[in-house]
Amino acid sequence: MAAIGKTKLDSGWLAARSTEVSLSGIQLTTTHPPSIGTSPWMEAVVPGTVLATLVKNKVVPDPFYGLENESIIDIADSGREYYTFWFFTTFRCKLSGTEHLDLNFRAINYSADVYLNGHKTVLPKGMFRRHSLDVTDVVHPDGENLLAVLVYPPDHPGSIPPEGGQGGDHEIGKDVATQYVEGWDWICPIRDRNTGIWDEVSISVTGPVKIIDPHLVSTFFDNYKRVYLHTTTELENKSTQSAECSLNIQVTTELKGNFCLVEHVQTQYLSIPAGSRVHYTFPELFFYKPNLWWPNGMGKQSLYKVSITVDVKGYGESDLWGQLFGFRKIHSDIDTVTGGRLFKVNGQPIFIRGGNWILSDGLLRLSKKRYKTDIKFHADMNFNMIRCWGGGLAERPDFYHYCDIYGLLVWQEFWITGDVDGRGIPVSNPDGPLDHDLFLLCARDTVKLLRNHPSLALWVGGNEQVPPDDINTALKNDLRLHPHFEKSVNESGKSTEDLSPVLRDPSQYLDGTRVYIQGSMWDGFANGKGDFTDGPYEIQNPEDFFKDDYYKYGFNPEVGSVGMPVSATIRATMPPEGWQIPLFKKVSEYYEEVPNPIWEYHKYIPYSKPGKVHDQILLYGSQPKDLDDFCLKAQLVNYIQYRALLEGWTSRMWTKYTGVLIWKTQNPWTGLRGQFYDHLLDQTAGFYGCRCAAEPIHVQLNLATYLIEVVNTTLEELSDVAVEASVWDLEGTCPYDKVHEKVSVPPKRTVPIAEMKYPKSKNPKPVYFLLLKLYHKSDYRIISRNFYWLHLSGGDYKLLEPYRKKTVPLKFTSAVFIKGTTYEMHMRVQNTSKKPDAKTLTYQNNFTTKQGDGDFDTASVDCVQDGAGTKNEVSWLQKISRRFTKETDDLKVAEINGANIGVAFFLHFSVHGVKKNRKEGEDTRILPVHYSDNYFSLVPGEAMPIKISFEVPPGVTPRVTLAGWNYHGVHTVH
Repeated sequence: MAAIGKTKLDSGWLAARSTEVSLSGIQLTTTHPPSIGTSPWMEAVVPGTVLATLVKNKVVPDPFYGLENESIIDIADSGREYYTFWFFTTFRCKLSGTEHLDLNFRAINYSADVYLNGHKTVLPKGMFRRHSLDVTDVVHPDGENLLAVLVYPPDHPGSIPPEGGQGGDHEIGKDVATQYVEGWDWICPIRDRNTGIWDEVSISVTGPVKIIDPHLVSTFFDNYKRVYLHTTTELENKSTQSAECSLNIQVTTELKGNFCLVEHVQTQYLSIPAGSRVHYTFPELFFYKPNLWWPNGMGKQSLYKVSITVDVKGYGESDLWGQLFGFRKIHSDIDTVTGGRLFKVNGQPIFIRGGNWILSDGLLRLSKKRYKTDIKFHADMNFNMIRCWGGGLAERPDFYHYCDIYGLLVWQEFWITGDVDGRGIPVSNPDGPLDHDLFLLCARDTVKLLRNHPSLALWVGGNEQVPPDDINTALKNDLRLHPHFEKSVNESGKSTEDLSPVLRDPSQYLDGTRVYIQGSMWDGFANGKGDFTDGPYEIQNPEDFFKDDYYKYGFNPEVGSVGMPVSATIRATMPPEGWQIPLFKKVSEYYEEVPNPIWEYHKYIPYSKPGKVHDQILLYGSQPKDLDDFCLKAQLVNYIQYRALLEGWTSRMWTKYTGVLIWKTQNPWTGLRGQFYDHLLDQTAGFYGCRCAAEPIHVQLNLATYLIEVVNTTLEELSDVAVEASVWDLEGTCPYDKVHEKVSVPPKRTVPIAEMKYPKSKNPKPVYFLLLKLYHKSDYRIISRNFYWLHLSGGDYKLLEPYRKKTVPLKFTSAVFIKGTTYEMHMRVQNTSKKPDAKTLTYQNNFTTKQGDGDFDTASVDCVQDGAGTKNEVSWLQKISRRFTKETDDLKVAEINGANIGVAFFLHFSVHGVKKNRKEGEDTRILPVHYSDNYFSLVPGEAMPIKISFEVPPGVTPRVTLAGWNYHGVHTVH
């Protein structure tokens, strides 16, 4: 007898081109099953695509390397048959006579014929729909089962015009599928149009009764003190006789030490007629002051485990279902002050700072591990929203799981874009996909798949376009709000009895809890009327983000800029001819960048805009001498550009803006624009510019007015704090040092503190550093630290070029904690060029605990000890290691010698793997790595704590290295 539940079929798959297989599906799954090593069969990537399988087996080159995509035949030239593929696997399942077995495909693209043990079933068209097949009667209960799936590409794969364009010739829009696959201004065309079994395949064993798509909804009363959980589920009786059922729901919360607290248990009894489906609504469960789920930066992401089981009389447990669930209420409307859409979570306004998302990987090589890194990176940047763009995916449950964990609100769009659906060049079909009923079927199924996730904040009809009228009307009706979630409903004083019997239980709605907006530039986004009023998408003057005339609408859903990665990524993803840096062509008083063909193919955005923005890389001196020099200067610009963007928006929080989403946070391939980390998962400096600017409490410099501002996006007033502003010149002296002690900031406000007047002082230096610190006056704990490099008005940073020759000494004190293959390093870096000023203790940078600091699982870690530390360093280690099982007084100490007093500028760590038989030119980086900060600077005497965590591949010894503006070569510090 098989265990009740789901088993993933995610390994052991084979694949072959259909035109190279002479056998039928019946033969493949009865008398002639294929085997590995037999032509034309190869190992398959499932979940994944045909192209991912071909790349894995080196049948085609990596399309994301250099210009290799041009050597892969496009489906427009090969025909659909070329990318029509067989996928084959086997499985065993010891099924008893009273059990039932379903074969589940969570998504395929675009249609398929399924053969199991010689029996055929057709999977209908549509990329975003689930398929569940009852295969009880055809499965071999005691032996091996043979499964073959013939997957067909989209019906209208289209062709790619010579000039490229947004969505190619737009033909893909006639299908319900991803639209980016015909290419866009940020990605090359995907040759197979993502054909394949691209999401989870599983088998599920049940008894006579199956649980289908439960819907969980929470309602709130008495200022969120009284909360009710509403649950409706569909139940199917697969048997030929009536089923007497006991239906159980249990709510638990996880405690420390792998213990769970049972909050609620309820059992209901019902009878389900033979062969029928019923919807059952539980009596609501009451909670008093449950822990609420909050977005990143506003509070904890409290999650409860909701479990539903059904037991059938005379059989026992028949099916089970579980889901992490967060109690929270999301509401949004158009703000009367700014005209932008204003989001509230649990009654509190949230200033949106986030980014646009396409998908994790352009070949749909999606994994839980990669999703975790992707979403944690967004949380590390202090973002609170991700927009899933309409030309990409309805994102997967694993994506939403980590958004739930890390507190990222999600804006989920359906599969409409202006370029492909009515507004492109050439003008595309305005009537959307050919099959409107299929679109709505996929939309409704997507809602059922995702609706229980607390991170899901809103549904949007399309990108820069609304769906066709009939689809839009249907979505508005299907996704209408339950009255409890409309603006007119006040949480205080209401009782749950008010919801019944006049109102349907909210869990009986398809969703009913989230707003539906018809398009990304409508109803509080951009100008709210659908005009093209998002953007821009190019380099900006940093000070412009703060000016009155920069962007006049309350919520910008897309604003983009540069995204050059580090030089190691260029070398790892391009041949040597791609290592050539752009030519700088003089155009009037501006310079135009002319990239090499490989960079152009990878959609490079230049760091200049002739006529508007001077080349930001050339601000640092003469033309860069090589790739390393160019990429390092690009990181300086990345940091300034994106910090200024977010600080400019936050400077006008609630007075002009309600939110901003950056275009984009990453690329699903090796693109060279709009990203904070590259496709290999290495962060750019822009990542840390965002992390700095978007912290919940933040001190910043308004680059237009030079007013020092303090931002408080939290729910609590900020009091008894001070701001220190110190200027450091290139000679290592501090000509300006001011402390502003009478600082208090109300919740949800940006407050100007004072003007930073150094530029108006007598004989100010043309280039200087500014360090701002916001700290508690009682104990000097740092709340926010912000480091700027600045030039006088009309100037540049050219004096930083000779500053690279300054050698400033550094001291590193570190300890490593290991659990399995996971390493976490705690490091203290100090600029020892000068003793710190003993008047204050802010130089120690003892930060207040920030959300997310406890993300690393520290149970049963081992502490690696090396060297001996001083008394102060031991005290520091004890502070950071209290939650570890082992403590040590032994630390590793490393030093970089230097003869000069000055700022240690633009320091950045990287982690490399040391292994035997390393190939020459091989990329040695260990990726991904999570840094608490990187691309940072230290003034004389200042120390900084840094936390670094990463996974180490087998057989590799990690080494942490440091580089910086005035630190050349490779300095191994641990």
